[in-house]
Amino acid sequence: MFDLIVIGGGPAGVTAALRGRELGVEVALVERGRLGGNCTNESCVPARVLAKAARLMREAEQLGDYGITEHRPEVDFAQLIGRTREIIGEVHAKKQILDHLRDSGVATYVGAGKARFVGPHTIELADGTQLSAEKFIICAGARARSPGFPGGEHTLSYADVWSLERLPRSLVVIGGAATGCQLASVFAAFGACVTLLDIAPRLLMAEDEMVSRGVAEAFAQRGIEVITGIGGITQLERHAGELELQFSTGQGPTAIAAEAVVLAIGTTGNIEELNLEAAGVQHERGAVVVDNTLRTSAAHIYAAGDITGRMPLVQSGSQQGRIAAENAILGVDRVASHQIVPHGGFTDPEYASVGLTEQAARARYDCVVAEVPYADLDRAVIDGRPQGSCKLIVSRQSHKIVGAHVFGEQAVEIVQIVAACMAANMRVERLADLELAYPTYTAIVGLTARQVVRELGMVPLAPSWRALGRLHIAEWERSAA
Repeated sequence: MFDLIVIGGGPAGVTAALRGRELGVEVALVERGRLGGNCTNESCVPARVLAKAARLMREAEQLGDYGITEHRPEVDFAQLIGRTREIIGEVHAKKQILDHLRDSGVATYVGAGKARFVGPHTIELADGTQLSAEKFIICAGARARSPGFPGGEHTLSYADVWSLERLPRSLVVIGGAATGCQLASVFAAFGACVTLLDIAPRLLMAEDEMVSRGVAEAFAQRGIEVITGIGGITQLERHAGELELQFSTGQGPTAIAAEAVVLAIGTTGNIEELNLEAAGVQHERGAVVVDNTLRTSAAHIYAAGDITGRMPLVQSGSQQGRIAAENAILGVDRVASHQIVPHGGFTDPEYASVGLTEQAARARYDCVVAEVPYADLDRAVIDGRPQGSCKLIVSRQSHKIVGAHVFGEQAVEIVQIVAACMAANMRVERLADLELAYPTYTAIVGLTARQVVRELGMVPLAPSWRALGRLHIAEWERSAA
């Protein structure tokens, strides 16, 4: 009998198990396959490798501008996929997850196949082994959502991309959220003809409209055809080695041909094999139902990570793992609020966000919103990357930042500094006074904060100067455009 059994060996599960040992209880971790979860093996890590390769392709386009003899590179896709597998192995070797768990005193059952509850306090592994515990944390993760249209078996998921032997000459990506946009971006960089479809009225519906608009414009410049607001997919058929995708739009039925079709329409939790009913755990729409403390409908069972359907991000899953372990073991009620979660996508250019979108913020606060273009940055000119902008959304009453959105080079890195300021409850005028290094992309945060401070009326200005507008601000970094 263990004190705690953790089901799942991804970021949430490994973190929960290790935190349990830190708190001094006997812990077992059960993983059906390979440790690392989707993050390491199928999603974040391999996707970032492709994004790195895509970035190298795009940087090669600039060689001639900097006096370097140009040679247009070509992608050896099979070699790239091989390199992707190598890096996954390197990440596993770096972490030494299994050894770390065992050295920490966690009993590990890796490659155990499916685990299922056979009672409120007992699970059974594929080989018939039964394990019991006082408390459980379910971290079984999620998988790509299956297609719901005829011919869906011909589609690829993000996990299937790593099995491709050659680069498709043409590709349709269904789904305009983070995964779909990133796949569209990298395959276009490799030279594929890419079409991106979504039923939503715009790309990246969960993001601020500035980000959505910026990504759409960048895709158009890269030759990616974006079709939003479609009515749905009718069917997918294979004809002589090529796929024909049929879908509806406001103008009627439409068809498009491509060598490959990738489905990126979200994920669903791995709940089917867990036999949750035997433990009294409620689930809805492919996710384990939890309250804000991550407790399930069974008082002794918690859940964390993608299987909760709450915040499908590695950083959030790890945080949930810590919180679930502490609540289960210490009997406390820490809340997983996810109010300040910097996140983004490795498209080209990148995008990143933290906090509320402008639309959501204006519904809750009297806000001041400032947006500064990357073209104002000397670093952007130096690097030949002037596309993008930074937006800060600030409460007029409290002067606290309630949202930040960045579209442009190094956006995912830049937004972290704003998240830290938000977590520290910093007023925007303190951020405006921070002497950020020059010439850097991060300096755009200071430029935008000082613009907010001006609009808040906190900077003494002569009336005649104020009437001149933003282009006449007292800033070293600016664009006359």
